[in-house]
Order: sequence, then C-alpha cells, then structure tokens
Amino acid sequence: MEKTVKIEAYNPDWVSEFHQEKARILEVLKNDSLCVEHIGSTSVMGLGAKPILDIMAGVQHLAEVDTFIEPLKSIGYEFVPHKEFPERRFFRKGQWRAGTQHLHIYRFGSEQWKNQLSFRDYLRSRPDVRKQYQQF
Repeated sequence: MEKTVKIEAYNPDWVSEFHQEKARILEVLKNDSLCVEHIGSTSVMGLGAKPILDIMAGVQHLAEVDTFIEPLKSIGYEFVPHKEFPERRFFRKGQWRAGTQHLHIYRFGSEQWKNQLSFRDYLRSRPDVRKQYQQF
C-alpha cells in the first residue's frame, strides 16, 4: 500500500535545518570544491512541502561521487543508484518513503544543475506561480 503524501505548511525551520545538514555534509566529505544548495519545495519561502529537505551538491566529475558513499553513510545517508538518471547521483537519509533528506549530486554547472536552481529561483521570485504550483 502506498503511503499518503503529506504536504505541510511552510516551516521557517527548514532553512536552518538545511544549513545544519550542509555543514555535516561538508565536514564529512572534506571537499573544498563542493557547492551545496537548498532546492525543492522546502527551499521556497511560503510554499507548503513534504517535510523532506532536498539538497543539491555540485561536483566537477560525477566519478568522484564514488568516494562519497562511505563518508555519507557515516552520517546516515544511503546511496540509491538510479540508472534512469545517469547525470545524477542520489542519496537518501531515513527510511524509504519516510526520509528526512534527499541529496542530489550533479556535475556543477550542468544543464541539470542549472535547471534545479532556475526552477527554485523562479518559484521564489513569483508569488503568483508559487501559489499555482502549490495547488497541484
């Protein structure tokens, strides 16, 4: 049986939770060239969302993500391979369908990277569109 998706009202704590998780990720990966962004619905002030933080990290080469698996495991992330998304590496924190964080890793500056940021920034800057999006 599928779990019902629960959308919560915007929670301003999501911003501080992101910053705390970003610090944990950067500390464990010890990677100075890693860029980390808050994406997804929890990154858009005023937008209701599933209470799962979507975090995006940008790397120079996706091959380097193989070295992230064990360090991220030490702070609760599980690597989830998705062959249908060859330009993304995905990690989940928490149980399947009950996770607390999703970490999406793309090549920094790639089309996928830019699309994630553009969509987030568009929703942030357009209250009318944000309202329509929330109604879906």
